[in-house]
Amino acid sequence: MTPNAASAASGTSRRSFLASTAVATAAVAGGMPLLAACGGSDSGSREGTTSGKNAGKILPAYVAGSVVAPDIPSKNGSAIGFTGKLDLAGLKTSVPKKLGKGGKVTVMSPFWGSPPKNDNAYYRAMNDLIGVDVRWQNQDGNTYEQKLGAVLASSDVPDVVVVPGWNMNGKIPSAVISKFADLGPYLSGDAVKDYPNLAAIPTDAWQRSLFGGKLRALPMPASYVPNIVPLYRKDIFDKEGYEIPRSADEFLALAKEITNAKAKRWACLDMKWTAFQAFGVLSGGEKPLGWNLVDGKLINRIETEEFLEALEWTRKLFAAGVVHPDARLGKSQATDPGPKFAAGEFLVYANDISQWWSRTAEQAKQNPDFRIWGMDVFGHDGGRPTLWATQPANIFAFVNKKASESVVRDVLALANVTAAPYGTKEYMLTNYGVEGTHYTVRDGTPVKTDQGNIDVMNAYVMVASPAATIAHPDFPDVAKGQVEWQQRMGAFTRKSSFYGMQITEPGRYTSLGNDFEQLEDDIVRGRKKIGDMQQAVSDWKSKGGDRLRDWYKKILDENGPAN
Repeated sequence: MTPNAASAASGTSRRSFLASTAVATAAVAGGMPLLAACGGSDSGSREGTTSGKNAGKILPAYVAGSVVAPDIPSKNGSAIGFTGKLDLAGLKTSVPKKLGKGGKVTVMSPFWGSPPKNDNAYYRAMNDLIGVDVRWQNQDGNTYEQKLGAVLASSDVPDVVVVPGWNMNGKIPSAVISKFADLGPYLSGDAVKDYPNLAAIPTDAWQRSLFGGKLRALPMPASYVPNIVPLYRKDIFDKEGYEIPRSADEFLALAKEITNAKAKRWACLDMKWTAFQAFGVLSGGEKPLGWNLVDGKLINRIETEEFLEALEWTRKLFAAGVVHPDARLGKSQATDPGPKFAAGEFLVYANDISQWWSRTAEQAKQNPDFRIWGMDVFGHDGGRPTLWATQPANIFAFVNKKASESVVRDVLALANVTAAPYGTKEYMLTNYGVEGTHYTVRDGTPVKTDQGNIDVMNAYVMVASPAATIAHPDFPDVAKGQVEWQQRMGAFTRKSSFYGMQITEPGRYTSLGNDFEQLEDDIVRGRKKIGDMQQAVSDWKSKGGDRLRDWYKKILDENGPAN
């Protein structure tokens, strides 16, 4: 990912961060499938599932922001979009006076890359704007879960700790409940109006911030529209006259037409994630999302005919020889697909929506004819697809339970600045730093300097963010395409029974489904058969799947669906 454009999209995933050299924005789209974000022990396992009337008493009031109007409003769960040039001379002010009282706040957060020095010009400017002396304890994002577990097990917990959803494993969920403060007295109901930018965070994201029946977190909001996009080489499609497929059969036929192994061209990489979407398979992004109530019974995604049909169709692609050899060997999931996609070795691959922009930026100078675009997800039979919502927030900032009221207020002052909307002075400083030091302006577009790429990285944006936003001042047509794709796909997106809930499965079930992703990959590559999956599902049910179903059903009976 190139770091020269403000880019906030539908969420954040571990893989998005790892694929990036810099996360300089409020939220790079993410939430890859099959990253299990739940685990833990029995203690507190059903806590944090507050919904309905009880949640209504806890959640902050929603007050839409009015400082900046987006070019494209949110629709069908999409992000908001900005498609014009960033008016740097006309930036609005969303925080007219400092809310911070000058206190010191320590923040521990995951960091991908080399952390800058704590006294750098960006940190000084941000702290001056906020009125708080924020001191960062940045930790390696690749090993963050181990560090997080050690810190939460100790008595030396920083004032603020950032916890990504994918790190909510082991004893961490119960530690979250025991170690962190209830922010309800400061934010519930109309209290949030003291912090207007936090009041503009969508209610779904706050719902997702309930842990142990209390409002314990500041969220990074995300669009709930699935973030996996079938990305394709529009320039080559247009040149060759290829038509966008509208069904699973059409895709296979087109893939055979495209593929010419002697010319080193294949149709696609592993399309399993798109298959799950096309066949209407429940989300695999987080364990609770894989359950849905159907005719009074909870059904798991792996028990459905759609799941098997998606695997069988993906297997057909591999068997037909239309999948790039790297994917057959499994390399495509571990290596950057960018170079071979740019070289035209394959024309379609399913990945995070953030790659729509990052691939465009990578190729802009060296390959001006290159054009990547997002293909609409097709229904497998040519009809409307059924997509399943992802979570509306997946990165959270918590405040130490031992923090004084003055520290909590300073943290909220910090969050109120970092949650400022696109088009404001606060957003500009948070995401770009100081003009002349961290960025310059070229043709009306802010461009990071070398110093900006060192200092203005994934720090302040991790505390809290505005509503999901997509804005690429360097490639506004991509921003428009991304938001409109989300809006079209959002019309087909449904929310499963545990959407928006924080649920940690009992420890005895943590490893129950660990082997399924590998089995899926073995089946689509022809190393295993569909019958092997059917047997695995039968074993899963007898080894605990049915008991786990009862456990989830009890949660649903007691709390009702969050949506």
